[in-house]
Amino acid sequence: MNIRIGNGYDIHRLVPDHPLILGGVNIPHDLGLLGHSDADALTHAIMDAMLGALSLGDIGHYFPPSDPKWAGADSLLLLQQVDQLIKARGWHTGNIDSVIVAEKPKMKPHLGAMQEKIARTLQINRDHIGIKATTNEKLGPVGRQEGIAVYAVVLLFRG
Repeated sequence: MNIRIGNGYDIHRLVPDHPLILGGVNIPHDLGLLGHSDADALTHAIMDAMLGALSLGDIGHYFPPSDPKWAGADSLLLLQQVDQLIKARGWHTGNIDSVIVAEKPKMKPHLGAMQEKIARTLQINRDHIGIKATTNEKLGPVGRQEGIAVYAVVLLFRG
């Protein structure tokens, strides 16, 4: 088979005194995401989708939160490592489609910058990266602004 599809999901808690980083972009907001690395839920969901497409586990296997080496790590650098891992097996990213679920702040002004950073990291065209944003209509933990969730799907091809 010359194509593989993987899906990924990530959610992080919103807390004061932390940066809000999604897709490598620091978004001005009074709350930020809590996590062992930079808590970039968009990049984490994309990495999990890439790894899942090749049945390689998840990011916790490669970058365990128990390892202090990954504390505060830039998730784009981790994405670059995952990309190298899949390329070493003869696979490449065809396209990415993702959805950020957050009540606040508005994501639309930042989506283009996120696409640029991810495209540059993966060395693919920006138009191969779909990033959408929606709210949870004030339902559940995301709706109560307790966290931000991200869903991602990645198509890999061999060649």
